[in-house]
Amino acid sequence: MNEIGLSRRLVAEALGTGMLIATVIGSGIMADDLAGGNVAIALLGNTVATGAILVVIILVFGPLSGAHFNPAVTFVFLLRGEISRKDALLYVIVQVAGGLVGMLIAHAMFELPLFQLGTIERSGGAQWLAEAVATFGLVAAILGTLRWRPEAVPFAVGLYITAGYWFTASTSFANPAVTIARSFTDTFSGIAPVHMPAFIVAQFVGAALAAALFGWLLPARVEN
Repeated sequence: MNEIGLSRRLVAEALGTGMLIATVIGSGIMADDLAGGNVAIALLGNTVATGAILVVIILVFGPLSGAHFNPAVTFVFLLRGEISRKDALLYVIVQVAGGLVGMLIAHAMFELPLFQLGTIERSGGAQWLAEAVATFGLVAAILGTLRWRPEAVPFAVGLYITAGYWFTASTSFANPAVTIARSFTDTFSGIAPVHMPAFIVAQFVGAALAAALFGWLLPARVEN
């Protein structure tokens, strides 16, 4: 990654995060429109599209930027000393910005008002626990797969989030940039802005716990 210039890495992070958010919100709108009020079917459509786009964008952008697309993931690599503080801050800024652009593009594609606020209430201890669990599992999937099967990371992440949509009470946001963007859409994937900060705190807590546990659990590589 060091051979790739910072500007290219930042564009890759912004573009990948934007594509992720456009898919999350756009597929939620499409699924909700087509499901005829069946929330389970709508969630299934939203799930499949999100898991699929994660595989694609990690395959495309991974060699460029590491394919974080997630401030919590960048935070973990900062804790592990694998990214500088300056680069980590810039990654987070472009991830959030890219996510907001992706949100606007999703609204534009479906001829919805570009600027909205979420109204879906997602709050309470169970929801916060779910977000901590979701982010813990996502980081575990990334670190474990990176250690043993790095070529499988795109598929592990896509499959984990696909599962997370269904086994967590929060439908597994697991990403502060995603959470921020989803607080500005009053569609199927939205979250009320007032509930967004607690989700983000829970996500960083889950990420930090996973970084600590897997830093101990995974044996260090032995260099020949």
